Amino acid sequence: MHAYTASRISLPSRSAQPNLPEAFGPALLQPLSFYPAGAEIYAQGEKAGAFYQMEFGAVRVYRLLADGRRQISAFHLAGETFGFEADTAHHFFAEAINSTGVRVFRLTAGADMSHQLLPLALKGLTRAQEHLLVLGRQSAIERVAAFLVDLAERQGGLRQVELPMSRMDIGDYLGLTIETVSRIFTRLKDKGVIRLLSLRSIEIVRHDALHAMSE
Repeated sequence: MHAYTASRISLPSRSAQPNLPEAFGPALLQPLSFYPAGAEIYAQGEKAGAFYQMEFGAVRVYRLLADGRRQISAFHLAGETFGFEADTAHHFFAEAINSTGVRVFRLTAGADMSHQLLPLALKGLTRAQEHLLVLGRQSAIERVAAFLVDLAERQGGLRQVELPMSRMDIGDYLGLTIETVSRIFTRLKDKGVIRLLSLRSIEIVRHDALHAMSE
């Protein structure tokens, strides 16, 4: 695991969801840990027992399938939390997509924190259910549209949306090939729904049309 820490740093808050419960307060809070692009934060099978809150950057959570394919189950952005497990081991890998900073909240052995953990568990369950709904959509354009709408909402609803993840990442998240993802982006651009500002940035020109495609 490639990380280093700094105990004194001030960063702007761009929380996309409530902060971790106060029970995971200063006594449990570790210094900010930095991970370069591609660095592993934790691996499948490793001992769990901590929560991670994003300060900046982006993280992908994934599993490797028996045939060697990768299935990404979630992306996490600034202000979001991840790493919650129902038992003592991680069931997925977590990896920094780009330069990423996270704060680690470690649980005290023997402490009953079920009341504080419940909101995190429900939040994770809701996002997992939403992801299943996206994967259940029949057409590729519906999946990509739903992904972009969700990403825009998590970034504050702005017209310009940053894409820290690659087209291959998006494909592994949506169950599509990289060629299909690229083709859908081009199709949305040709329809005037989005504008491709760069490889990792788009502008949503017709939000209503994109939202309609996602339903």
